[in-house]
Amino acid sequence: MGAPETVLDARDALYLRRAIELADLGRSRGNRPFGALIVGADGSVLAEAWCNTAETGDCTGHAETSAVRLASPRHSREELARATLYSSAEPCVMCAGAIFWANIGRVVFGIDAVALRRFRGERLDQRDAELSCRDVFDASPNGIVCVGPALLEEAARSHVGAWKV
Repeated sequence: MGAPETVLDARDALYLRRAIELADLGRSRGNRPFGALIVGADGSVLAEAWCNTAETGDCTGHAETSAVRLASPRHSREELARATLYSSAEPCVMCAGAIFWANIGRVVFGIDAVALRRFRGERLDQRDAELSCRDVFDASPNGIVCVGPALLEEAARSHVGAWKV
């Protein structure tokens, strides 16, 4: 089993639900069901993205990395340090690295990687590096706060029937 589910406050729940909506939007466009947004300390949305790997052919087009690409040129490292990245799923190793390099100070995610692996199955083209984003964040000198899994049932719905069996 994955980690126990985290209880969120109203603000975190609102933005995490938006990330789940973005995952569903990405899926409706033929992509894998992942969504992310970055929210500033004042509650302003700095960037929104969904996984666009099928649309673009770019294997790095994960939702979190795409959100970082949108936000980092427009917002200072100091502003991003006070921001929260909301992701419909636990960030993979690549996305955790992008979050680190962008200096984002906090991450809230829905479905965790362990639960997600049950949807992905054992197909090699659907497997991930089995390393938690927390391992990457714990190695960071920036002290990235990580909250999740949360809203697990809601976040899991995006993945029902989305993966090859």
